[in-house]
Amino acid sequence: MRPIPEIVATQKSFFRSQKTKDVSDRISLLKALKVEILAKEEAILNALHQDFRKSGFEAYLSEFGLVISQLNLAIKKLKKWAKPQRIPASLLTFPSKDFIYKEPYGTVLIIAPWNYPFLLALEPLIMAMAAGNTVVLKPSELTKQTSKIITQIIKNVFEESQAISIEGGVETSTALLAEKWEYIFFTGSTRVGKIVAEAAAKHLTPVTLELGGKSPCIIDNTVNLKLVARRLIWGKLLNGGQTCIAPDYIIVKTEIKERLINALKTEIIKRYGENPETSPDFPRIINQKNTKRLAALLEGQKIVYGGVIKEEDCYVSPTLIDNPSLSSPIMQEEIFGPILPIIPYQNQEDIEHIMWNLEKPLSLYVFSKNQTFIKSVLDKFSFGGGVLNDTLIHFGNDKLPFGGVGASGIGNYHGEYGFYEFSNLKPIVKRGLWFDPSFRYAPYQSKLKLLKKVFKYFG
Repeated sequence: MRPIPEIVATQKSFFRSQKTKDVSDRISLLKALKVEILAKEEAILNALHQDFRKSGFEAYLSEFGLVISQLNLAIKKLKKWAKPQRIPASLLTFPSKDFIYKEPYGTVLIIAPWNYPFLLALEPLIMAMAAGNTVVLKPSELTKQTSKIITQIIKNVFEESQAISIEGGVETSTALLAEKWEYIFFTGSTRVGKIVAEAAAKHLTPVTLELGGKSPCIIDNTVNLKLVARRLIWGKLLNGGQTCIAPDYIIVKTEIKERLINALKTEIIKRYGENPETSPDFPRIINQKNTKRLAALLEGQKIVYGGVIKEEDCYVSPTLIDNPSLSSPIMQEEIFGPILPIIPYQNQEDIEHIMWNLEKPLSLYVFSKNQTFIKSVLDKFSFGGGVLNDTLIHFGNDKLPFGGVGASGIGNYHGEYGFYEFSNLKPIVKRGLWFDPSFRYAPYQSKLKLLKKVFKYFG
């Protein structure tokens, strides 16, 4: 592969040629990408199984199907999205016609994570290309099989001047971040997100940071615990708990805590059997390093279910933790695994004490029938996005923006929001030539009183 600075220079030169501005060409590229991905469906699902032991159903649900959906949406809607948007003109600028033009930023760097390596590499790529940018994609080095097939797909569809996948580890990411980009899109941990933001700041490069954090699930005493357990275990154990919006911990009304624990145990056994290690539907942790990290989080905790660790197989069983200390490591960092702490609360002040001592989360979940309680939680706490009486499903609606706030991220995407995220919104006012009152021109004597009236009634 050519040196990174040479690749970036080639893409910048191609972007300046204005060839990416043709919307029909963009649609043709997206259609070609769709054909290539569909042709490699089996290989993609196999790669995800090799990297995670992820079942075909889960891989299609959480990755492949969502990518195809985003492609279909972009192909169908791109002409509409890209069209200049007419905006009502201000009476203060009469006569004029006002518009918002959507122009691509230029050469974009996308750094993808390992937890959903196909989806979280391809979805931003799709929207960056739809917006008319060129793209350098850095897939995760931890998911070798999936990253390999992503690189092959991009090579088969795009010229290097349009889009390229560059595989490698930390040294590759460091070299890429040393370049000057027009936009950077990063998905990953808050710790690495700070490094990306620092590198971007050197060139004042705009960024999207899709990070994570400890997403809480608050449960009061008004709900059907069997249904709660079913939806909660699905959201927590999808991808082996390695989901940035997975419920990270539970805050549950004290009087129903033991009943909830029993319901969760029953649900785990129902879905994955008495020994989830043998279940074809329960994925593995990405590598031994992360398996050891999760094992360390369990030290000194009251384990009420699970707790089985097999480092050589990257296996961590579904595990429930009873009332951990808020100062313990398991409550100070994002878990990112199939471990679920359960913390009781008596009143709203208890919830506030927990939530306000942690960073703003990427997601928040509330299970309740009490509308007053729900409104209080939604109004009081800041978070990226949330769901009432379920988990994760807000990610599946491309009409909703997806992103974090504060330490859980900057910016948002999905569907049309993804197109806008990779576009510079350029306001244009087309002023008429047939009328030009002298009011705004000097000399200004005796005009101030009239000016105040103009702003009062038309400003």
